[in-house]
Amino acid sequence: MYYSNSDVRLEEVPEPSTSDGEILLKVMASGICGSDVMEWYRRKRAPLVLGHEVAGEVAAAGKGVRGFSKGDRVAVTHHVPCYSCRYCNSGKETMCETMARTSFHPGGFAEYLRVPEINVRNGCLKLPAGLSYDEATFMEPLGCAVRGQRAAGVREGDAVLVIGSGIAGLLHIQLAAASGAGTVLATDVSPYRLKAAVRFGAAKALDGLGDVPLKVRETNGGRGADVVIVCTGALKAMEQALRSADRGGTVLLFAPSEPGAELPVPVCDIWKDGIRLVTSYAAARDDLAEAMRLLTGGAIDAKGMITHRLPLQDAGRGFGLVAGGGKSIKVIIRPHG
Repeated sequence: MYYSNSDVRLEEVPEPSTSDGEILLKVMASGICGSDVMEWYRRKRAPLVLGHEVAGEVAAAGKGVRGFSKGDRVAVTHHVPCYSCRYCNSGKETMCETMARTSFHPGGFAEYLRVPEINVRNGCLKLPAGLSYDEATFMEPLGCAVRGQRAAGVREGDAVLVIGSGIAGLLHIQLAAASGAGTVLATDVSPYRLKAAVRFGAAKALDGLGDVPLKVRETNGGRGADVVIVCTGALKAMEQALRSADRGGTVLLFAPSEPGAELPVPVCDIWKDGIRLVTSYAAARDDLAEAMRLLTGGAIDAKGMITHRLPLQDAGRGFGLVAGGGKSIKVIIRPHG
């Protein structure tokens, strides 16, 4: 039960009951997301059970459930679109109003959770043989990265700059490399994460406190990056991104800032240079399926990104590791050991 980043408690609650069309999931692995430790977003709704990067075993399938049965290994996502509104029909599924209203109960950091009927239909995928529960927790965050890079138009041969080399940034680095990017550069302010960026595919890792736009051009033959992906909510990083893009380039704001933050935009410069500014939020069914394919095919090294596997009673320590931004990449909670 989450109260704050420094106050995560183990509490006994009733096992969720399920109705027709729903699944009771035995949670085998649940990843701590960077958004789980954004206190400005989470504390106002506390206490609550977090955890949305979830994989487990179907413990029971309600009447009317199709395609899934007891014992199946699956990964599920908490927010799903309706696939019938004007947003869904125009390829803007993550703008669907249903996305914000859907979730599972109580959350991934629990022994069992109830998967509602709409989530079973639109956000539940079977795990291929050989893909572990731990690796499957990457389906949701990788699906978000897949959608983001599609929006940014990452193409083969592009020079890609990833600003912020936490878990999201490292997924973007690997995904860009797997997509055939010509050069992948990365930044961070943590020496530990800079080393991780190189280990997971960046050609060079740059100190985020330095003159990033200058270093990018020095490294990229005098040009800026074709695509800049911002994986931190720091406004300075967003400013760096706008100045690091090449003419005709794209800046993807993948991470949100705190509410009310305003970014000064050099309108004349980005107009003159044809800089495209795009955002991306969440993932839809096709993105999740592509993420599963990438994980299964080995294009993304999920296993190598996991630095900590903790039992449910140590979830508080896990939140501390992620919130502290120290020597951890992906922290997995295993409710059943």
